[in-house]
Amino acid sequence: MIYNKITYVPGNGDMVCEGYDLDKANIMGVLFDAVTLTQAVDCALAQMRARKKGYVVTPNPEIVYQAMEDKPFCDLINHASLVLADGIGVIYAAKILGEKLPCRVPGIDFAGMLMHRMAQEKMTLFLLGAKPGVAEQAAENLKKKYPGLMIAGTKDGYFKNDSEAVAAVNAAGGADAIFVCLGAPKQERFMSKYQKDMNVTLCCGLGGSLDVFAGTVQRAPDIFIKLGLEWFYRLCKEPKRIGRMMKLPLFMLLVIRKKLFGGKTK
Repeated sequence: MIYNKITYVPGNGDMVCEGYDLDKANIMGVLFDAVTLTQAVDCALAQMRARKKGYVVTPNPEIVYQAMEDKPFCDLINHASLVLADGIGVIYAAKILGEKLPCRVPGIDFAGMLMHRMAQEKMTLFLLGAKPGVAEQAAENLKKKYPGLMIAGTKDGYFKNDSEAVAAVNAAGGADAIFVCLGAPKQERFMSKYQKDMNVTLCCGLGGSLDVFAGTVQRAPDIFIKLGLEWFYRLCKEPKRIGRMMKLPLFMLLVIRKKLFGGKTK
């Protein structure tokens, strides 16, 4: 079944695809959509077909931790059209807190299924982010992998000012969707601030996905993904990430404290 109709909750960017009862899971103040991967893609496509502007965010524990320390950042996450649970730590937190999240929805898997479905409908996509040359290589790879997907244009993430990136998107004629791969919290702030200025329907914040699509970075082997250890694989490949990874145990400790004592999240 295709869900062509969406109902919007007044006052924010949340959406409900007809036929789905989308609940929210409150994980330390961040309101995640309790959706499967297929449901998330169905809703994203419905929003694009309806030409309703919005943005998708994919918080992991590190981003949730940032949101706990930065209320404006937390607010813009919660105003996204879709808030997807990217990290396995978010799923563990949901279990501890008694919140219902059906499964992890990795941003890169969401992007892959979305592009597959977009290709079937000859939809257009713009790629923004990563080092010079990466987005262009990703575009070439994606056109081969998803015949029918129209790449409207590309722009690296090393622009001097935001207006330069916005102009590049609009100069390409716009697109049904844009993958914004600038890293958190920059990409979330960019999408929230400029979604109305860009000739694009749906913005998707996807971190380092362009590097994977371009082949410059290898994703973890399936066994690591299935065991929820993709973060550990990345740490082994990039030991310099240890500082960022230390937020994961801190996040889980705060979740446990919240469960035991309630009250504030920090």
